[in-house]
Amino acid sequence: MASVGEAGAAEEGGVDAGRVGAFFDVDRTLLAVNSGRSWIGYAWRRGDLSATIVPRALWWLVKYALAGDRFDFEETAARAASLYAGREQAALKADVREWFSSSLATFVCAQGRERVAYHRARGHVIALLTSGSRFLAQPLAELLGVEHILCTELEVDALGLLTGRHVAPACGGPGKIVYAERFAAEHGLELSRSFFYTDSASDIPMLERVGRPRVINPDRVLLRYARERGWGYERWTT
Repeated sequence: MASVGEAGAAEEGGVDAGRVGAFFDVDRTLLAVNSGRSWIGYAWRRGDLSATIVPRALWWLVKYALAGDRFDFEETAARAASLYAGREQAALKADVREWFSSSLATFVCAQGRERVAYHRARGHVIALLTSGSRFLAQPLAELLGVEHILCTELEVDALGLLTGRHVAPACGGPGKIVYAERFAAEHGLELSRSFFYTDSASDIPMLERVGRPRVINPDRVLLRYARERGWGYERWTT
């Protein structure tokens, strides 16, 4: 197995800092687990999700795992956002922070921490690039010292209540390119010289968009694709 850390070290060391981005997916990349599954369990135990919602939410996760690069992020983001219509943003933010600190922080991959530190030391612009919401991404970014977050945003009204809608496009699949290109333009980055770390075949468009794709804990579809493209890959753990 080719290792990004070994095979790519010399190449990475020669990259100039100023116009280089380092983008990181979250689930099964920086985190060793799927945060959605963990959140569903946490919310169910607290009584925040009904018995009818839990099976549907779990089915969305199954569909994601099976869909590979054909997953419909817009539909899933719309359905997920609808679950929180009328919820106070501040209350949900507090709940997610409690869940993160009590249940999820221990699943941050050691190699992920090291790779973030590696890019920071070289002056690269680091950002989380996730299909998830800011509610989860924010505490993770704070833990890792990552300044920038590109994610699926949920609409909030003037009273601080979630509307039950997300801001399109969702930051998943091809949508990640939209967010990354906008961010690169704002920060003067060259995506052709930038890095993207992910585990999922749904992120193949974004992996192809950057000059330095980095495959971490790949699913079956991405593993096959990476081998065909001659990309190295790594296994990260806590």
